[in-house]
Amino acid sequence: MVDIAENGRTWLLSGPSSSYALHLTDADELLHLHWGPRIALADAEALAVSPLPGYWPFESPLDGREEYPVEGGPRFVRPALSVRTEERRGTEWRFVSSDTTQDGELRLRFDDDGVAITLHYRMRADVVERWVTVENGAHARVELLRADAATWTLPDREGWRLSQLHGRWAAESRLTTSPLTYGEKVIGSRRGHTGHQHLPWVALDTDATEERGEVYGCALGWSGSWRIAVAQLPDARVQITGGAGYDDSGLLLLAPGESYTTPVFAGLWSDGGFGGASRAWHAYQRAYVIPDAGQDRPVLFNSWEATFFDISEEQQLALARRAADIGIELFVVDDGWFGARTSDRAGLGDWTPNPDRFPQGLKPLADQVHGLGMRFGIWVEPEMVNPDSDLYRAHPDWVQYQPGRKRTELRNQLVLNLAREDVQEYLWEQLDTLLSSAPIDYVKWDFNRCFTDAGWPGEPYPQRLWVDHVRALYALLDRLRAAHPGVAFESCSGGGGRIDLGVLGRTDQVWTSDNTDPLDRLAIQHGFTQVHPARVMAAWVTDSPNTQLNGRASSLRFRFVSAMAGVLGVGGDLTEWSAEELAEARRWVELYKEIRPVVQHGELYRLRPPAGGLSAVQYVRGEETVVLAWLQAQSYGEPVPAVRLRGLDPTASYENPETGEVHRGAVLLHHGLRTGLKGDLDATVIRLRRI
Repeated sequence: MVDIAENGRTWLLSGPSSSYALHLTDADELLHLHWGPRIALADAEALAVSPLPGYWPFESPLDGREEYPVEGGPRFVRPALSVRTEERRGTEWRFVSSDTTQDGELRLRFDDDGVAITLHYRMRADVVERWVTVENGAHARVELLRADAATWTLPDREGWRLSQLHGRWAAESRLTTSPLTYGEKVIGSRRGHTGHQHLPWVALDTDATEERGEVYGCALGWSGSWRIAVAQLPDARVQITGGAGYDDSGLLLLAPGESYTTPVFAGLWSDGGFGGASRAWHAYQRAYVIPDAGQDRPVLFNSWEATFFDISEEQQLALARRAADIGIELFVVDDGWFGARTSDRAGLGDWTPNPDRFPQGLKPLADQVHGLGMRFGIWVEPEMVNPDSDLYRAHPDWVQYQPGRKRTELRNQLVLNLAREDVQEYLWEQLDTLLSSAPIDYVKWDFNRCFTDAGWPGEPYPQRLWVDHVRALYALLDRLRAAHPGVAFESCSGGGGRIDLGVLGRTDQVWTSDNTDPLDRLAIQHGFTQVHPARVMAAWVTDSPNTQLNGRASSLRFRFVSAMAGVLGVGGDLTEWSAEELAEARRWVELYKEIRPVVQHGELYRLRPPAGGLSAVQYVRGEETVVLAWLQAQSYGEPVPAVRLRGLDPTASYENPETGEVHRGAVLLHHGLRTGLKGDLDATVIRLRRI
C-alpha cells in the first residue's frame, strides 16, 4: 500500500507490520524519513517538517539523510549514482513526476539535462523492493560509472552490530556478527558471479536475539559481481549502499534512447529477532521470487560422487534401479555424458551425448528412468568451454580474453563471453535441441570458475560484459523455461558460488555447497537459512567416510537427518551399499516424503545453533511441526539438554505419532538422542501433530 501526502511530496509504503517513508523538499532533495514499525501518513508528514542541519565547511546536511545519494553537490558519502556525459560528470537532478501502478509500485522520476532517473519502490509483505532505471534521453553517450540499486538509511541507534555470511569453496555461508565501527565495511565479489566468499546479504541490530529485537536486513538480487557497503558516518548515522559491479570503473555506455535497470535490492525490518527476520525472508521468496514455490521438490539421486567422469549408459541404469528401489523420485546424470568429456580437460561447449557412452543419445536412458517411476535430469555448464573442444577450435574468439595476454585456464576451462549475441544464440540452439531430444525434467546448471581475463577485443566498451553476461544468462534461463515449462533448474557454481535473489527468481533450487560432509553442512545450512528457505536448499547423503574432503565417518542416520533439513538428495555409490544400508535409506526417504511439506513450506525456527553439542531446527506448518536434532559432540556421561519448541499454540496439545507421547505447545522436548557416548554423532527426527 502506498499513501501520498496532499502536496504530493511525501510517500509512505506500508506492509502488515512495517512502514517506509520518504520526502521531497522544495529544493528537490529526496530525504529518507522512516523505516521500521508501521506508522500513519500523518506521522510521516510530521517527520517531513523537521529541518535539515545547517551547512558547515567540512560537513554536509544531506549526508546520511538522502534517500539516494548522487555524485556532485554538497555530498561526501559514497554516491549510489555516478554518471559521466560528454560535457560533465555527476548529477544535479530535478523532480519530474511520481505515480503508482496497480501492483503497488511507486515510481519517482527525476531528470538531469536529458539523463532520466527513476527510483522504483514496492512493498511486498514487509519486504521493500527497490531498484533504479537510468535512461539516456538527449546525449550522444552516457557512461554509467556506478548505478547502485538503493541506499538504505537506518534510524539513530547506539551499538549497531553487523551480521554477514562469509566463506570459501566448501565452507560457504558462515554466519559472523561483529560491532559496526566508524568508516565503511565493504563486501562483494569481483569474480563475475555471486561468489563463495560472501552472500549478498547483511543484517544490522543492536541487541536482537534469535527470537526478539529489531533486525534490519538487506539482500541483493544479482548473480554477477556486486558490492554492498555499510558505512557508519561521522555523526554515527548508518547507511547501506549496494548494487551490481564491484568498483566504479564503469558499468555500461548508454547510447541515445538506451536505459539500464539495476537489480532489486530488497530490505526488511523485523521486530522478531533474527529468526523472525529469516521467516519473513523465506515467506517473501516463496511468495514472490521462487518459481512454482508451492510445489514440493523431489528427492533426487545425483551420479557425480558415485561415478565421477567414468560413466556409461549401463552403469547409470544400474544406479537408477537402486535409486528407484529406495524411493528416489529424480535421477540426475552429472558431468561426463557429452562430447569428449572423459575428464575435466575436454568437452565443455559440445553439448551432444558422447557416442561411445550413449550411442543412441540420452533418450533410451531417460525412457528407462521414467519407466522406473522417476524423473530424469542432466548436468550442464553452458557458460564455459574447454580449449580441447570442437566449440573452441571453431570459435576461439568467443571466450573472454585480453589481446596479447595469456588466456588463463582454471579447471582447464575458459569463460564464454555470453554478452555476445552469437554466443547467446549458440547456447540457446544447443540447449533447446538437447531438451527437445529426450524427456529431460531437470537441469543442474553449473559455473565452475571465476572471471579472470574479462576482455572483449574489438568491443568499443568491453567493460559491459560484466553486466551483459548476467543479463544474457537471465534471458537464456527465461527463454528455456518458457520453451520447456516442465523442466526444473538448479543453480550450482562449484557449490554455493551463485546464490542470490536474482538467480532464485529463475531456478527451482540451489546447490548449497560441494561439501557434503553432514557435520560441516550444519553450519553451512545454519547460515544459509538466515536469508533463504529450506525449499531451495539442496543437500545430499553421500558415502562415508567422506573421502572427498575430510575422511570423517558418520552414520547413515546422521547423514540423512542432516540432508533432510532442506531438499533431500542422495549422491553415494548405491551399487556399493549393503542390503541393510539400502533398507535403512528406504526408510529415511519414506520418512522425508512424509515430513517434506512441513520442511519445504513451513516456518523455520533455529532452536539451537551448530556450535558444538546439541543443535536443532524446527519447522511449523499448520497443525504439524517437525524437529531435526543433531548431537555433534559429547563428553562421556554429559547429559543432552532438552529443547523448547517455538511457533506452537502454548495452550494446545501435540502428539508424537511414533511414540504416542503428548506434549504441551511450549514444553521442553526430550528428543531421545543417545547419551553416554564419547565423541559420537547422533541425530533424530521428531514429528508432532496438534490434537
